[in-house]
Amino acid sequence: MNNTTATPLSATIAVDELGYYGEFGGAYIPEMLYPNVETLRRQYLGLIKESGFQDEFRRLLRDYVGRPSPLYFAPRLSAHIGAQVYLKREDLNHTGAHKINNTIGQILLARRLAKTRIIAETGAGQHGVATATVCALMGLQCIVYMGAVDMERQAPNVARMKMLGAEVRPALSGSQTLKDATNEAIRDWINNPEDTHYIIGSVVGPHPYPDMVARFQSVISEEMKSQLQEQTDRHYPDAIVACVGGGSNAAGAYYHYLNDRRVRLIAVEAAGHGVDSGESAATSILGSRGIIHGSRTLLMQTPDGQIVEPYSISAGLDYPGIGPLHAHLISSGRAEAVSITDEEALKAGFFLAQTEGIIPALETAHALAALDRLSFSADDVVVVCLSGRGDKDLDTYIGGMKDC
Repeated sequence: MNNTTATPLSATIAVDELGYYGEFGGAYIPEMLYPNVETLRRQYLGLIKESGFQDEFRRLLRDYVGRPSPLYFAPRLSAHIGAQVYLKREDLNHTGAHKINNTIGQILLARRLAKTRIIAETGAGQHGVATATVCALMGLQCIVYMGAVDMERQAPNVARMKMLGAEVRPALSGSQTLKDATNEAIRDWINNPEDTHYIIGSVVGPHPYPDMVARFQSVISEEMKSQLQEQTDRHYPDAIVACVGGGSNAAGAYYHYLNDRRVRLIAVEAAGHGVDSGESAATSILGSRGIIHGSRTLLMQTPDGQIVEPYSISAGLDYPGIGPLHAHLISSGRAEAVSITDEEALKAGFFLAQTEGIIPALETAHALAALDRLSFSADDVVVVCLSGRGDKDLDTYIGGMKDC
């Protein structure tokens, strides 16, 4: 067990006033979007810190989302790994994932900014469902952009969005996955800047989105502190493991421990068919510094700056970049990056289902698979952010069953 002291708060990892985490972040935006983004930048902190906002946000998280989500000690998984493994059960939230934490916050913000039309992008569909849910709750128009390939492999979530009253528009360019859905959403925002708020689903995009989304998701680590204190007699774990595409669940799980060096932060990416296979989304290994969707970060690109199409069996992880916070954490050595293949993720998903009775989302299955790659002692407390449930991925799991 690591007993070193926490880093002093003066040495904080935090975003600066221009939206940078170290060298990563910022706001690289078309002129048409400048008023929208600048309005958000100037007002978001003041608005979300207002007592009325916080009261409504906390009430909805409690009474509508069902928070706090449990912190579950997984005995059979722990015995297999050789450490004390806890699962932060974001899969038990209303809509089935952590995404609802952010959409609740952003819909309250959009309402205070007098926006009447909401757009979003989605890969695995969970952010789309969460956005459609809060739009139905607040009576606002909702348009969700989703890659055509993802619409096919995440058909249950497409049906849920439509039932909730959202219009789901397919992205037909490029790989027809998350990157392309984000491109389409940004084009829409450029064409409709006055009445539209773009609810970005992860810690990506121009400042203030990465910081804003991380703040809304920080409820995850806020709850972990008190839950760990109750269950382990201390408020911090030895390690936090979370999957990272854009990385909103990881940002939320890490948030209150960013400056506590007693806690290992482990970011798990999708290796696809293998890091060197040409079909991967392991951005921290394959990426280089560049600009995508409004921020400077690590992204997969050719030498002349063209985006390399990512691949993962998981629709939520096949993004060619990572959020600027995670780019900074990994580049600075604060976080450890692990890359997991499709096959490893499928096996980990089946293992959790058959040992703990919990079917994880394929995104989370990558984080679970990383446990076998990492070294822990028997008394180490390890928290895995179980970011979503696997109902949406059953066809993929069944298709991969012969290999597991």
